[in-house]
Amino acid sequence: MTVRKCIPWPDKRLRTAAEAIKELTDEDRQTWQDLIDTMEAMPGVGMGANQIGVMRQLIVVDASSERGQAVKMANPSILHSSIEDREHEEASPNLPGVSAKIKRPRAVTVRYMNEDGMITRRDFVGLWATSVQHQIDHINGKMYFDHLSRTKREMLIKKARKLA
Repeated sequence: MTVRKCIPWPDKRLRTAAEAIKELTDEDRQTWQDLIDTMEAMPGVGMGANQIGVMRQLIVVDASSERGQAVKMANPSILHSSIEDREHEEASPNLPGVSAKIKRPRAVTVRYMNEDGMITRRDFVGLWATSVQHQIDHINGKMYFDHLSRTKREMLIKKARKLA
């Protein structure tokens, strides 16, 4: 079990799009496991590789109540989003101590490379969908608070800095 340190905001890697995966390596598989270990130690429901400083398009999501159901994805992209939205309180270990209600599509269909190197697609609903979208944002250099108005975003970052 390897719990990795999350890089602190405003590290530029959190604002940089991660590199696409051409072919999965043993190092990528180890990164997935480190992401799962780190996510479970928080505890959280998902994690993107750049959150631990690995600039590769790798994410994990596990919004199950019993845990151990993590979905490992490389190069995830949203093919379809529901019209209906869902609001959820989101946070990030990269900016600890603060959170915000973010509205995202309630369901998404995602295309990704699975752990066998095969391209697949899967539907995610509810918290699973929220987490997948949040993690895809991470590997594309976006943070959850980018979905807030400028004023709310500045207030959230100011509060986080006070807490640090």
